[in-house]
Amino acid sequence: MSALTIFSDSNPSAPIWESRDGNEIAAELRKIDVRFERWQADRELGNDPQPEQVIEAYQHEINKLVAEKGYQSWDVISMRPDNAQREVLRTKFLSEHTHGEDEVRFFVDGAGLFCLHLEGKIFQILCEKNDLISVPANTRHWFDMGGSPSFTAIRLFDNQEGWVAHFTGDAIADAYPRLGE
Repeated sequence: MSALTIFSDSNPSAPIWESRDGNEIAAELRKIDVRFERWQADRELGNDPQPEQVIEAYQHEINKLVAEKGYQSWDVISMRPDNAQREVLRTKFLSEHTHGEDEVRFFVDGAGLFCLHLEGKIFQILCEKNDLISVPANTRHWFDMGGSPSFTAIRLFDNQEGWVAHFTGDAIADAYPRLGE
């Protein structure tokens, strides 16, 4: 179940707000210009769908975002526990960074934890199947896919380069709870 937990950026041991209600999560994230919504496929995908099947099933929702925000490209990323690069990628994504564009992810399956660092707070958003999150450009954040990652997500970009990170060098992510802890 999706969740939002908010901490002070100076106290990782005591949450100051928590919810598992999708409407409450969306309302709280709107206050910081983060988009959170639920999507539904227009067909059953079955087990282990190919990227083309995933895109086709959600094309109607992708088209709405493209028309609204002008995204130029999208793809599907999957991560499984048997991926030989999982630890290297997890470490990379766990380092606080920003992007020069919005980071838009839709979880087709599985889960991931987005952690945003702004306004003196840490916003931890557990995204699961059917969750869309759009983190505004230049927002300090990190992503935890867990020690045994299992997710499939659609990524949307407003440039042709795809995922480009600018690491802050701040080790703040090390102080906050990780996915599965």
